[in-house]
Amino acid sequence: MLISACGLNRLTLTLHAHARLCEGIWLYESSMLGWPMSGAGDVNYLRGVPQENIRNFSIIAHIDHGKSTLSDRLLQLTNTKLSEQRDQYMDKLQVERERGITVKAQSASLFYQQDGKDYLLNLIDTPGHVDFSYEVSRSLAACEGVILLIDASQGIEAQTLANHALATKNGLKIIPCMNKIDLPHADPDRVAAQVHAALGYAKEEILQVSGKTGVGVEELLRAVIERIPPPTGSLQNGLRALVFDTWYETFKGVVSLIRVMEGQIAHGEKFLMKSTDKTYEVHELGIMHPEATPVTRLQAGQVGYILCNMKSPAEARVGDTVCSDASVEALKGFQPPVPMVFAGIYPIDASDFDALNKAISKLLLNDTSVSIFKESSNALGLGFRCGFLGLLHMDVFRQRLEQEHNADIIITNPTVPFRVRLKKNPKEFVTISNPSDFPDQSQVIEFEEPVVKASLLMPTEHLGGVMELCTSRRARDLDMVYLDSGQVLLKCILPLGEIVIDFYDKIKGISAGYASLEYEPAGFQQAQISKVTFHLNGKPVDALTTIVHHTNAEQVGRRVTEKLKEVLDRQQFEVAVQAMVGGRVIARETIKAVRKNVLSRSGKTVGGGDVTRKKKLLEKQKEGKKKMKRIGDVELSQDAFLTVIDNS
Repeated sequence: MLISACGLNRLTLTLHAHARLCEGIWLYESSMLGWPMSGAGDVNYLRGVPQENIRNFSIIAHIDHGKSTLSDRLLQLTNTKLSEQRDQYMDKLQVERERGITVKAQSASLFYQQDGKDYLLNLIDTPGHVDFSYEVSRSLAACEGVILLIDASQGIEAQTLANHALATKNGLKIIPCMNKIDLPHADPDRVAAQVHAALGYAKEEILQVSGKTGVGVEELLRAVIERIPPPTGSLQNGLRALVFDTWYETFKGVVSLIRVMEGQIAHGEKFLMKSTDKTYEVHELGIMHPEATPVTRLQAGQVGYILCNMKSPAEARVGDTVCSDASVEALKGFQPPVPMVFAGIYPIDASDFDALNKAISKLLLNDTSVSIFKESSNALGLGFRCGFLGLLHMDVFRQRLEQEHNADIIITNPTVPFRVRLKKNPKEFVTISNPSDFPDQSQVIEFEEPVVKASLLMPTEHLGGVMELCTSRRARDLDMVYLDSGQVLLKCILPLGEIVIDFYDKIKGISAGYASLEYEPAGFQQAQISKVTFHLNGKPVDALTTIVHHTNAEQVGRRVTEKLKEVLDRQQFEVAVQAMVGGRVIARETIKAVRKNVLSRSGKTVGGGDVTRKKKLLEKQKEGKKKMKRIGDVELSQDAFLTVIDNS
């Protein structure tokens, strides 16, 4: 039998693969399998990495501490070829690049050689804003360790503490690391003292790097290999894998990102989704390198994606278990997030409802922290009531709908969920997340509002201003902990409705940007609640209706009516802008009519010096304006509406 040199090479590779079947991950030359190898670079050949040489880790940090820049540097140092050259490569969404923040966790498999050994490093870049903490918690389920990144100029901030607590709760190995040491105002010694005082790490344990210049990053990679343990899980057991992210791709369907805990899964094999008991066949699987790179199989310890012609978004559930058969025990999933802010989303054109429904369904695959159900409004028609983790989360969701799915939508005034106990059923509380469900006050026994446990970290000199703001927002149970290096941690209980709108911006302004905020749900407390409605010439504007604490009703009413007066175009008739609680007007503005000079026509005075005729013309104009006021409609455009609900 004659075998060409090329054939011999491939035969050798194939035999090598069979010999190392249980040792690692296999990546084939794209021409051998007929698959595109986007960004494959150095993995365009067969390569095995044993389980003990795999490291799964995340980078966690407060917002703007340099996670994405450090991720770029790690991609560069591991010689990972990219499909395009740009900064913050792991931030793939348009909304992320425009806002300069990470809102979606992304993964990348990196190949690295140290001391003559090949390592596979599965990196997961996570968001830093408190609104996207659910993304962080999901990512940590796929890891054995984390890099806790701290800005060498800003020091420890609120989300730093929250992320550290989350990683500790998950039993992960934590590598403390200071970033941005290249900045002129960086103070590593001060920050190291902060880290030691707040988290207990010795100065020698804290690495110092610059994601921008690359200083110290190779030492960080060595620490990842040496400090973070390899994954465990037998290849001989039945398949068990955790779905920790999903998204939708046109022509391919649902893509599921998984962490294989036990066993293995290969191209062409069948598997079971535990929550639905549905069976699928693997049409493609691979790793993110950082683009989708097909492989022949994934094994225990690996992070990768699977495609199985799952066309319906409802079939994929984050937290579900991928398994070999029904006898395999399901993995522990994720605690569902608690919505903090609710708003209605409606298509501007009622005929676009079905298209909006499909767009939201696809986006929910990629953001499972949004809760949603259908609703209808007399003014806006069919739409959706959506629950978000915060105002930034809501705004990002809106922007993604518009940018990624070309949806023309209107979002109603955001509200927080309240609870009410009614006379007809005094033993149970009913949750109200939609102003249209607000009950008649005569039927109410009591209301309750949601509260959060807030942690605010700031330099000591800004404590007075921040405490004053908290007190004005009805804070209680204030507690202070003074840390080393001139910082203080302020803890308190705050009503959720007092912080979701503009509280974050206010504390940043008071503290010159140095204070930071982190919060978590803390139940409910009794409160007096009012429903504020807004009217234009007596007609209600449903989209602006909101539920607030009774002490804030007049302030909200005045602010919105004043903004409406600014943004609405003047009409040929007078427009009354009113805010009402029940049947009582609590704020009013009047938009004066545009006055037409009926006494002048073509530059000439009508009626000459005849005073009687002039009076008749003015009276006729006055009567006409009254009629226009009765039948005239005042429209509130989308731009005007967004300006009104913007509290900045």
